Amino acid sequence: MQSRHLRDGRILLAPLTIFLLAMLGLPLVVDLIYSVSRVEFRTILSPEFVGLANYRSALTSESYWQAAWFSLRFGLACAVAQLLLGLFLAIFLAPLIDRRPWLLAFLMLPMMVAPALVGLMYRLILHEFVGVVPWFMFTYFGDSPSFLGPDNAFRTLVVVEVLQWTPFALLILYSAYAAIPKDVREAASIDGAGPWQRLWRIDLPLMAPVLGATFFIRFIDSFRVFDNVYTLTGAGAGGATTTMSIWVYEAFFKSGDIGRAVAASMLLLIAAWVVLSIVHRLSERRA
Repeated sequence: MQSRHLRDGRILLAPLTIFLLAMLGLPLVVDLIYSVSRVEFRTILSPEFVGLANYRSALTSESYWQAAWFSLRFGLACAVAQLLLGLFLAIFLAPLIDRRPWLLAFLMLPMMVAPALVGLMYRLILHEFVGVVPWFMFTYFGDSPSFLGPDNAFRTLVVVEVLQWTPFALLILYSAYAAIPKDVREAASIDGAGPWQRLWRIDLPLMAPVLGATFFIRFIDSFRVFDNVYTLTGAGAGGATTTMSIWVYEAFFKSGDIGRAVAASMLLLIAAWVVLSIVHRLSERRA
């Protein structure tokens, strides 16, 4: 009977397995071939094997490491800001949302807009010549910073990303906060624990796994950002706002160096696999 159930399970999983192999396995094999080949658009069907030259070219490129450093700083800044702001809003708005759950739908509206449209909207608002915000600042203060210039672009991009995706952190953290049994908080109150003690000794420890997962998800999403950065500032002056996604895009489509672009993508895949392996081992040890 057990062998029959095992056979039936394999039969049911076979279509999904074949689909995943076709949709994920085949492109991965093609990427591996292209990453060790000299290939352009005109030679895309006849790649020339060059070994690890594409990987060497990417790793020795100053612009590659500049883009990696920008993406790392951007991902960490956005993830930390969204986590802290989302946690504050989840706790502060919890009584109101408990009474009026439909308010949560309105709070989710920013992340329903396509990131490219968000970038275009803020580009029009913050543009130093036609933007509404610089016009008001010139009118009332006599001066306005260049929000999209090289000195302020990083902070502007972080603020735009945080404003759009904090609702995602709010949704997850509010769900985790609401899932904490009320009798635990009531028992702590009876024992004399104040609001801050309940927060630090009950709420945050119980929410720790969700906090870690939220931070990790938001970091990955911010690290690989493309749409709103590209529409707001593009690569920036001297590549000041070039993310890893923009670097790969420019190497692939603008320079036509498909092999180097794919090699850079494979390096990101390897780095992501290493990080996930470390996180998995740490979680197993903690468990």
